[in-house]
Amino acid sequence: MSEAPYHLTMPEKQTTSAVFSSPHSGRNYLSHLMRQTRLDDREIRLSEDAYVDRLFAEAPRLGAPFLCADIPRAFIDLNRNPDELDPELIEGLRRSVSTPRTRVGLGVIPRIVSSDQAIYSGLLSREEAESRITDFFFPYHDALQEIVDATVARLGQAVLFDCHSMPHDSMVSETFMGNIKPDIILGDRHGRACGLEIIEWTEAAFAEAGFRVAKNVQYSGAYTVQRYGLPERQRHAVQIEVDRSLYLDEASIVPNSRFDDTRRRLAGAMEHLVDLGRSRFPIVAE
Repeated sequence: MSEAPYHLTMPEKQTTSAVFSSPHSGRNYLSHLMRQTRLDDREIRLSEDAYVDRLFAEAPRLGAPFLCADIPRAFIDLNRNPDELDPELIEGLRRSVSTPRTRVGLGVIPRIVSSDQAIYSGLLSREEAESRITDFFFPYHDALQEIVDATVARLGQAVLFDCHSMPHDSMVSETFMGNIKPDIILGDRHGRACGLEIIEWTEAAFAEAGFRVAKNVQYSGAYTVQRYGLPERQRHAVQIEVDRSLYLDEASIVPNSRFDDTRRRLAGAMEHLVDLGRSRFPIVAE
């Protein structure tokens, strides 16, 4: 493979232990994929965290690395365990890990998009599945692991913010106080992926920017937060879900009239998040 399946933007100088990632905003729909799928150009994008990379694009200016997937989620889901292979999609599997996600078609190589539409007309070969994991999944996580390790080595800790978006209608309103849906849901695997001070600081940062915030409801953190959230090793991780209706016309998958305002408010929250990455561990003198 000649190109990396991701875009890594580093700041001129990393001044914070905060690290940002976006595993689901990739929109390089390879001709190879489009020849395989039964979906049209719009339908194939229904699982995409569209434009999340643009929403959080201020990260490098604020001194933080930002890793974004280039390959779309419909092709490979970088926020799944690589063993979560779907036997209903991939032929010739000798062994697979059955999870609630694989059983509904949302394994590491998805069988459906988020609207429950099948991506393919038939099965994929095991060789095809292994090639996607080798060429796209592992390089992305190798890059993210390297960033996190280097940040811990230099600054004493890493705080990974894994950035996503959620369909507005996916939220169950009865779950929330007064039936008011949140704008942001934070996931820290119910306290297992980051320290208490960090999740409280993160919640306060988004609330101060004018967002309604909930924690660990429907979205408590998937593979990335589980893998990199190791507080006992000074590695913290928080999943951030942004309500798509705040910035996106979900039917046409184009930015709506609120996009610029939402991006501005998120940038305000990010200024506080990177301050968190500066306050507890002073930068080692060079």
